[in-house]
Amino acid sequence: MKLIIHYLKNYKKMFLLNVVSVLGFALVELGIPTIVAQMIDNGVNRGDPAYIWKMGLVIAAISFAGVAGTVLLGYCCAYLSTSVTRDIRNDIFKKTQEFSHSEFHEFGIASLITRTGNDAFQIQMFMNILLRTALMTPVMMIGSIFLVLRASLSLSVVILATIPLIVGGVILVARISEPISESQQSSLEDINRISKENLSGIRVIRAFTNDEYEKKRFDGANSSYMGNSKKLFKLMSVTQPVFFLLMNLAGMVIYWIASIMLSEGTLQIGELVAFMDYLFHVMFSIMLFCLVFMMYPKAAVSAGRIQKIFDADPSIKNPETNVQPLDHIDDIVFDHVDFVYPDGEEAVLKDVSFSVKRGETIAFIGSTGSGKSTLINLIPRAYDVSAGRVLMNGKDIRTYDLESLRRAIGFIPQKAMLFSGTIADNLRFGKKDATMEELVQAAKTAQAYDFIMEKGGFEEHITESATNVSGGQRQRLSIARALIRRPDVYVFDDSFSALDFKTDAKLRHMLKKETGNAIVMVVAQRISSIMEADQIIVLNEGSIVGTGTHKELLENCRIYREIALSQLSEEELSHA
Repeated sequence: MKLIIHYLKNYKKMFLLNVVSVLGFALVELGIPTIVAQMIDNGVNRGDPAYIWKMGLVIAAISFAGVAGTVLLGYCCAYLSTSVTRDIRNDIFKKTQEFSHSEFHEFGIASLITRTGNDAFQIQMFMNILLRTALMTPVMMIGSIFLVLRASLSLSVVILATIPLIVGGVILVARISEPISESQQSSLEDINRISKENLSGIRVIRAFTNDEYEKKRFDGANSSYMGNSKKLFKLMSVTQPVFFLLMNLAGMVIYWIASIMLSEGTLQIGELVAFMDYLFHVMFSIMLFCLVFMMYPKAAVSAGRIQKIFDADPSIKNPETNVQPLDHIDDIVFDHVDFVYPDGEEAVLKDVSFSVKRGETIAFIGSTGSGKSTLINLIPRAYDVSAGRVLMNGKDIRTYDLESLRRAIGFIPQKAMLFSGTIADNLRFGKKDATMEELVQAAKTAQAYDFIMEKGGFEEHITESATNVSGGQRQRLSIARALIRRPDVYVFDDSFSALDFKTDAKLRHMLKKETGNAIVMVVAQRISSIMEADQIIVLNEGSIVGTGTHKELLENCRIYREIALSQLSEEELSHA
């Protein structure tokens, strides 16, 4: 409820209009039975047609007012519930943009999608019912009970005895349904996760002929969701008939008592008709209350899951005081850096120290799992160091404004990521106001211009997951996207791995002209991509085991020489 109230505060006028429409609706619904009772007792029983017509016109006017109130109530409920849900989803999205890799790993992508979609929808459904009934139910119940007591104290005892039974049943149902609802949402997360993995990895699944295994895995999660849903549906399907049975039994007892009172002359027909209408409204109000109360556990679970996102404190954020803007980067220094992943035990990087200045190219090479990608992910603060410091312009990068820091870095990730849209849209992701001349120049430097023209130009559409471009084309477009930005630091995380040797050589030659005055950091598996770097750092199990130029490392670093021997010919080694 706290989450809903927090967002409703933004729509005070519409909420006030909702209150007015509820009060108008209740006034109409409770007013008509009273008028009908007067019409019967004072008009029908006395044979007064004029009075009947007069009361009939009053009922017609009130009915029109009731229709208007009902329409207005529906509009207010729909507007408020959909607007609040939109705001919740927007805030979830904004919050996740602040998350570091650690938070994404903690929540999981499938879970975040479920919370943004299904959990927010559950709150929307609950709010729509809540806004219709939260005010109407107590108003109708209090008003009906007052009118029932005024009509007949003897008959009212039956209603007052029935209400506690219904309320107690509702509370019991809510307690039973809450853990089932929580399990149901978890099952839905599993469905989303397995679906995502299956769709993104369909080629691997088919290559290994594991279709049946995946079907069983999905069926398990789907069956779990079905089981929880069946439990909830069974609970609700039993609850509603029981409540109606209690209402009907109460009605039977009231008719039996009323028949005795009519024969004794202590109750009039009009009063009985009005009383039964009041009884209906009392019971109907209780049923609405039951509906809200039964929906509450599911909505509470969803709200709690969403609130966990809002309560999560991003591990990577701006310093609370003395935030420094970063206009340019002249040098980068790693000062005895150690790094341990948040969920890890052993250090991935151990006592790493080096420096690089503007205009220099530094490269990192080593076996798989040696910490190369982890190291360069510390530069844009995807993670923060566990010990030591990363310095830029002599200051710890944790003192700089996070947005300005990342704006100064052109990061080309190991897995090239393109978005659905045109090629031009993807390239302008690095610079929104880039001109066509800038797009063409960046594409030519990245050796992407020719295949872009073959595909139909810069307005060619990139499909979802970029399935209409090859791995090498994706890498070249990612490089072009970073070049358009003209950053102070270029970070290439094994960004040439999908390129053939000829394209790789052309691209590196063109890059020199574009990145000559910037800091260039390259992670590579192929020595041919980094032979001309000003400084090459060899990593092994998270530690630096060699530093120098290509020629120096061939002479002084055993691991580097072993890598070179496995990749280069004797002729290439002799010319080094």
